Amino acid sequence: GSPEEQPRQEGGSPPGAPPGGAAEPPRAQGPAREEDFYCVKWISWKGQRTPVVTQSENGPCPLLAIINILLLQWKVKLPPQKEVITAEELMAHLGNCILATQPRDTSEGLQLNFQQNISDSMTVLPKLSTGLDVNVRFTGVSDFEYTPECIVFDLLNIPLYHGWLVDPQNPEQVQAVGKLSYNQLVEKIITCKQASDSSLVGEGLVAEQFLESTASQLTFHGLCELTARAREGELGVFFRNNHFSTMIKHKGHLYLLVTDQGFLQEEGVVWESLHSVDGDSCFCDTDFHLSHAPGKEGATAAPPDHRGQQRQVDQDFMVAMSLQQDPLHIPSVLSDLELARQLQQEEYQQHHPHPQPAPSQLLPAQVGGRVAGERRQRQRPDLDCTLL
Repeated sequence: GSPEEQPRQEGGSPPGAPPGGAAEPPRAQGPAREEDFYCVKWISWKGQRTPVVTQSENGPCPLLAIINILLLQWKVKLPPQKEVITAEELMAHLGNCILATQPRDTSEGLQLNFQQNISDSMTVLPKLSTGLDVNVRFTGVSDFEYTPECIVFDLLNIPLYHGWLVDPQNPEQVQAVGKLSYNQLVEKIITCKQASDSSLVGEGLVAEQFLESTASQLTFHGLCELTARAREGELGVFFRNNHFSTMIKHKGHLYLLVTDQGFLQEEGVVWESLHSVDGDSCFCDTDFHLSHAPGKEGATAAPPDHRGQQRQVDQDFMVAMSLQQDPLHIPSVLSDLELARQLQQEEYQQHHPHPQPAPSQLLPAQVGGRVAGERRQRQRPDLDCTLL
C-alpha cells in the first residue's frame, strides 16, 4: 500500500485509535523507513535543469551513484517539481534503463544472452540500495574479481573504478600482493603468518604492511593511473572504503559528485575534486569552478541545522501564504515571533473550534512543526512527499 497509510486492524481503525473515537489522520509509518526517501537536488548541468539524488547518511549506496550517472546523461528524467524520491522509484527507473539495453540484433543467441543478463541483474537490483559485494584487485583501476553484481555496470555501460593499486616501483610489495584480490590477500596473510618458512612469513608481513599503509584505499600510483585511464568527460562509479561515488573527468582532473544532503540548498556545491590521497579536496560548482561555499572542514565540524532550516522554510511559507490570502490582515509592526504565534493560532482555530490557549502560551519551538507542515501539504498538493 501507500507509505502514507497505516496497516488497518479488524474493525477499520488504525492501531492505537480509541474505540469509537475519531481516528488520527494517517502518518508516514509502516514499511517506508526514513532512509528509503531521498531528497532531490536540482542543478544546472550543461545548460539544462537536471536532478541529482542526495543521501542523508554516508552509506554504501551504489544505487545513487548509478542513478546519478543516468540522470546526468538524461537517460532518466524526473518531473520538474520532484523534491523527494523513494528507493522503490529509483529501482523502477533503473530497471527500465536495463530493459532498454535490449540488443537490436534479433538472433536467438543474443536474445537468450540478453534474457539471462536481465534475469541476473534483476536478482542483484535489491542489493544496490544497501551495498554490493565487490572485491578489488590491486593490479589495475578497473580490475575487480568478477561477481554477479558487476552485471549491472556492464549492461548500462558504466565503468567501475578504484584507486587501490600496488606501486610497481616497490618490487617487494608487487611480489607479495601479486594478482590477488583483496579477499585472497587477506587469506594469504593469515596463511603466511602460520607458515614455518621464514620467507613466506616475511611475504605475509609485507602484504599486511601494504594493507595497513594504504588503509585509505587510494594510493598515489592508483590516483595517477585513475587519472590516465578515465576518458575526458566520462562518467563512472568510483569505489573506495565501501562507498560508491559518481565520478567524472573534466579537463584532465577527476571530480566526485557531492551527494551529501547537507548541501541540498547549496547550488554552488556540485563537485568535489579528487586530487589527493589524504582526503584534501575542494568543492566546485556545476562548471567546475572553485566554490565559495564553506570548506569541507567547516562543513564537517559544524553540519547545517537541517531542522532549523526547515523551520525557517515552514515559517516563511506560512507568512507568504497569509499575506497572499489577506495582505491587509497583518500589521507590519508585528515581530517575527508574534507573527508566527498569530499564524499558528489561526491554524489552530481552523481545526479546533473549541477554546484554545492564548498565543502567549504557544511555544516558539512549535513554529514550523506539524501545523506548518500540514499547511504546506494542503497548499502544495504537487509535493511528492512531505516528511513531518
